[in-house]
Formats: sequence, structure tokens, C-alpha cells
Amino acid sequence: MTETICIMAIADQSNREKEIFEQALDITPTEERLGFLTSACGKDAALLARVQALLRADESGESFLPEQPRATVVPITEKPGDRIGRYKLLQQIGEGGCGVVYMAEQTEPVRRRVALKVIKLGMDTKQVIARFEAERQALALMDHPNIAKVLDAGATEAGRPYFVMELVRGIKITEFCDEKSVPTADRLKLFTQVCQAIQHAHQKGIIHRDIKPSNILVTVNDGVPVPKIIDLESPRPLPGRSRTRRSSRPSSNSSARRRI
Repeated sequence: MTETICIMAIADQSNREKEIFEQALDITPTEERLGFLTSACGKDAALLARVQALLRADESGESFLPEQPRATVVPITEKPGDRIGRYKLLQQIGEGGCGVVYMAEQTEPVRRRVALKVIKLGMDTKQVIARFEAERQALALMDHPNIAKVLDAGATEAGRPYFVMELVRGIKITEFCDEKSVPTADRLKLFTQVCQAIQHAHQKGIIHRDIKPSNILVTVNDGVPVPKIIDLESPRPLPGRSRTRRSSRPSSNSSARRRI
């Protein structure tokens, strides 16, 4: 019952944000719009910041979700058996717009299976590398049991960046629920864990922007299903958080853990 109420509250908050945003679009004078937003959002500073961010994006003509790169045929130079640093590539397990993910074997200082994501050859432009680095740094801030951990990072001999994360052995959350005929109550429990992980990212000042079933795998630990977010492509700083929380984040010289 408590989990259901929590999910309903999240939906109500989203609807309220959309309603205020749409009403504000019809108010042209800046002073009148600001007065409306202050009144509509009340003491909810986070809601006010989110709506203002949406309005700024609308005025600049930018989409809140950036356009994806056009599909192009990009050669993949790595293959199973190749080595990147101390990692031996075993097999390709995923591919996105700008990166390829491999199952790899770490040989030192410990021996284990990991997931390694590297930028595709030909996609290593400044803009794509910036996005890749943003994803890597965003995940380095995460410390949540439902977000895959980043273990290492570096660059190939050709200079293309890569990062290494824990290997999540699971299937898409939707497939897991359907194949296991998961009851509604248990589905809501899984969904609540995902919401808590996303909320953790928000508290770190990061918006996911690409949450979908293929980015959430469910693995089973000691008979208990555990959802894991495995991808944070195109992360975006949460409006109003980057400035207010900057002093509490690790400095660029600190050895923060990396995550995907």
C-alpha cells in the first residue's frame, strides 16, 4: 500500500509540473510569468527550478531530449581476443550510438569478468567524447545498489576513451516480469527500486534522460530479483543543483569511484 501511494505521488508531481509548464507558456511578459510560477510552485523550490529549466529549453528552441546522431555505419576495430589495457575482450554484448560494450576479463590485480564500454572508431569527435566523459563522471558520483558500479577507466592505444563497470548478468526488466509471470505487487516493488535509484541520481544533480527497459536489467541474488540501471548516456545536470551542491562534491583531484 505504501509503495502504491509513493508511485501515485510521483505521478501527481509529474502531472503538476507539466500543467504549470504549459500554463506558463501562455504568459508572455517575464514579470507576470515569474509571478505566476512563484504562486503556482509555492515553497517547492525544486519544482520551480524544474519548470524554469523546461521554459528556458523551450525559449532557446532546444529539445529537452537531444537529437540522436544519425545512423551511420561505423567500423568496429576491436574483436574478441583483443586486449585493452589489462582487459581481454571476450564477446560483444551491446552497442549504442557512439559506444560498444564488451564482456571482458580482467587479469590483474584481480581476475574477474567485467563490462567494458569503448567509443567506436570514427565517433571520437570532441562532442561525442564530451558526452562519453559526462556519462563516466555522472556514474562516478553514483553510490546505489540499483546502479551498476564503474570500476575503472582509461584510453586505448589509439586514444579512444573507455570505462569498465561491473558485469550485470540479467535480462530486461520487462522481459523478466513477463517470463517469470511476476505478480503486480512484486512488479511495483521492482519499479520502486528503480525510482529510488533515479531519485539517487537526482540527489546527485543528474537527470538520466534515457530511462527505458533495455537500460534496466534484473539479476537474481540469493533468490531475490534486483534491478540494475546499466546505462547513463547523455546525462544532464539537474537544474538548480550544479551550483548549490558543488561544494559538497569531490574535487577533480579526488579519487571518486567511477560508475556506468
